[in-house]
Amino acid sequence: MDVCKIIGDIVSTQKDPKAEGFKLLVVQQLDMLTQQPKGYTLVAADTVGAGMGEVVLVVRGSSSRMTQLTNEKPIDAAIMGIIDYIHIDGERVYSKYPDRDLET
Repeated sequence: MDVCKIIGDIVSTQKDPKAEGFKLLVVQQLDMLTQQPKGYTLVAADTVGAGMGEVVLVVRGSSSRMTQLTNEKPIDAAIMGIIDYIHIDGERVYSKYPDRDLET
């Protein structure tokens, strides 16, 4: 799994029937400690209702075809989680809710 940020979307009105119904989002891989861009940018099928600017978990390859929505679909990358918090070595390095108490 990779930590990524949603930076765009793709609209495709014509596609293979097995790929219909997926929201396609452009994701940028992030450094987990700093949340700064690094690595790849790619298109991922959204399986969780993620939105622009959110930090998400992305799976690629055969793992991307193991969600309920992507099973046996022609998908090579899937967003399978929206990240609320990242803790590393006891320190919160990311929070979707920066104004909330650290204990929540």
